[in-house]
Amino acid sequence: MLPLPPADELLRRVPRVLGGLGLFGLGIALMVRADLGLAPWDVLHQGVATHTGVAIGTVTILTGLAVLLLWIPIGERLGLGTLLNVLVIGLVVNGALTVISTPASLPGRLAFLALGVFAFGPGSGLYIGAGLGPGPRDGLMTGLVRRGRSLPVVRTGI
Repeated sequence: MLPLPPADELLRRVPRVLGGLGLFGLGIALMVRADLGLAPWDVLHQGVATHTGVAIGTVTILTGLAVLLLWIPIGERLGLGTLLNVLVIGLVVNGALTVISTPASLPGRLAFLALGVFAFGPGSGLYIGAGLGPGPRDGLMTGLVRRGRSLPVVRTGI
């Protein structure tokens, strides 16, 4: 595990991580409700959720945990932000989907899609800027690249 910063620094960074991850989860939920397309990993999550009856946020959590297992052979170290990433995004997706309905009109759905995509920008800035560890998929990417794999090949493969 990555070392934690001093307590005062941690108290400053954790709210940023939580805010960023909350925006990610909200963005995913808005895109799910828009029903106009999802990011690649979320297509996987939605497909598994559809075929198993497990909530998409729960599938997101389980997939994140599975990806973390892939870190073991490459020696990647997780941080507090990594663990929060796995849990918070999925929990926010599930929570948001219980209170957000699909808009009845195409303009409403387009607005949800646009807001969902937009939420990833500030969400990323807050989460990455806190410096408390990479998300499961990003850590897999950086770990493989650090072990000599080609960045474009790894990004495409993941």
